[in-house]
Amino acid sequence: MDPYETLGLDRNASEDEIRKAYRKLSKKYHPDLNKAPDAEKKFKEVNDAYDILKDPQKKAQYDQFGSTGDQQGGFGSQGFSSDDFGGFGDIFNSFFGGGASRRDPSAPRQGRDLEYRMHLKFDEAIFGGKQTIRYNRQEQCNTCHGSGAKPGTSPQTCHKCHGTGYIQVSQRTPLGMMRSQQVCDVCGGTGKEILEKCPTCSGRGKITKSHAVEVDIPAGIEDGQRMRLDGQGAAGDNQGPYGDLYVYFDVAPSKDFERDGSTIYSRVMVSFPQAALGDEINVKTVRGSVALTIPAGTQTGTVFRLKGQGAPRLHGGVGDQKVTVEIVTPKHLNAKQKEALQAYANLGGGKVKEQDRNLFDRMRDKFK
Repeated sequence: MDPYETLGLDRNASEDEIRKAYRKLSKKYHPDLNKAPDAEKKFKEVNDAYDILKDPQKKAQYDQFGSTGDQQGGFGSQGFSSDDFGGFGDIFNSFFGGGASRRDPSAPRQGRDLEYRMHLKFDEAIFGGKQTIRYNRQEQCNTCHGSGAKPGTSPQTCHKCHGTGYIQVSQRTPLGMMRSQQVCDVCGGTGKEILEKCPTCSGRGKITKSHAVEVDIPAGIEDGQRMRLDGQGAAGDNQGPYGDLYVYFDVAPSKDFERDGSTIYSRVMVSFPQAALGDEINVKTVRGSVALTIPAGTQTGTVFRLKGQGAPRLHGGVGDQKVTVEIVTPKHLNAKQKEALQAYANLGGGKVKEQDRNLFDRMRDKFK
């Protein structure tokens, strides 16, 4: 599968377009939010695609060769192994003594990585902080210390595979009797047989427990970004290390501000006299109210920059806030105000033909 196709992009997509497409699709298919049967599979495909396109080196390699260095057969390809051909790899191994090296069934293996979606308010993402999260994960059994055997006993070498984790199976084929290698059905490939199982974990060596961890939220984190917490995933096998936890951040929108990276955007309303004569007004920022000078003759749509009032950058520095001015036209004028505006228009050499508001507008304002 093509990573561009997975994210719904063309090959000329910018970094910003790639990031926005990833945010949209990761939310759409995240298993916590989407209960469709294929949501988890699509969520993983979206993450795999983003891992390639966000990395300039991997992206360049994919653009040139159609695959990356850590892939076989291109993005999304399953590749192939001897198992895909009914065990021919093992047949060749039996005849010629070659083939890939066999994995040690008793070797320590790292546990699964886990994911957690953290919901933040707009200002929590701006300023960061600490939050304690809680989730279920598999932890090493404290009774048997991960062995799966009853205290005072130990796992024994599997009597069927003799500790290799694999067995040789003969089967008749059109070419004659062939031998293939399969995972041992007694020990499940572990090479160990538990005769007396631990009463706490029933021989699994792991138990599911509620786990709490304090997350240090970086100031300036953005919607859709993630961070990795080493060793906070699931327990490993054979005394292997714990996996990692990936925390995905969902940032709620603000009713006062919009954000793009470290830049914050807002709007402020001013009256016609303020815009024409100039004024000093107070503008709301994420850090509180600040003074903004409106020069005389300011036009609607004018953008002012408040330096250092934006969001923190993860790698240092602070962005700006950009304030767009909108001039408010009054809907209701008394006689003196109308007279003053007519005089203003006359002084400018223009002539205004005043229009009455229609019935619909009057009724709408009445019901408001």
